[in-house]
Amino acid sequence: MSKPYYVAYDFCISPIIPGREILIAQLASAGFESFAETPKGLTAYVHHINHRTSILDDVNLLDNNSFSIDFKINNIKFENWNEKWESNFKPIFIDGICQVRAPFHNFLNFKYDIIIQPKMSFGTGHHATTRMMIKHILRTDFNDKLVLDMGCGTGVLAILAEKRGANKVTAIDIDSLCYENSLDNISLNSCKNISVFKGDASKIVNKKFDIILANINRNILLVDIPKYYTCLNSSGLLFLSGFYKKDISQIEELCSKYELELKESFFENQWAALKFKKDYVN
Repeated sequence: MSKPYYVAYDFCISPIIPGREILIAQLASAGFESFAETPKGLTAYVHHINHRTSILDDVNLLDNNSFSIDFKINNIKFENWNEKWESNFKPIFIDGICQVRAPFHNFLNFKYDIIIQPKMSFGTGHHATTRMMIKHILRTDFNDKLVLDMGCGTGVLAILAEKRGANKVTAIDIDSLCYENSLDNISLNSCKNISVFKGDASKIVNKKFDIILANINRNILLVDIPKYYTCLNSSGLLFLSGFYKKDISQIEELCSKYELELKESFFENQWAALKFKKDYVN
């Protein structure tokens, strides 16, 4: 059996802002699993089993005359992944109280110290959507709450939810690497109240939560919001990200049909992260 490897696309983007953020979103929808920012753009990774010659066909930013984008393709052995991301992964600091770092970074005196070894998973905190979801968590009471992290990636949001006092956290991701990576990161952070499952929203049928975190793409959210509503306890909170500001009206229109009221919004570049509350009164 051949050894597993990843196909890496190295993109050179001009202008890099907002080109890089838009490209990441489109590549994620196309099937790329992880991203590393580079001085000239980004590197996107996909497992060779999921790679296909047509993988960029729906990435329309490549045909946008407002951007100049070149790329080259390389194969990377699985065992060389750590060396690759260590050279790109820098610690991040949010609101002066939360640090997200790799195991090889120095510990600093932050109230919330989260150790993430991302491997090939999405969610190190470097992407705007993850940072904004972290900001939402830091501003929300999680004490004794039942929490769902849908599309958990590295598990960073689930880990912070436990550190913020959640009673029980359920983390779910459809990707097997994300599932395994979340388990590793939960162990790295000595978390005790997080259960991880491989799958999609079908895993939450007949379950109830006080808070649901879903940092996924718009199309999946539009399908799954009714399921989140069903699983959300009265006065529960739903946090959504993974989409652009231009998508808010579509997201909010659907949420309003399910008595989910928009309470707070964060924006970074063209990305949005929204907080909804269940059972509002018109």
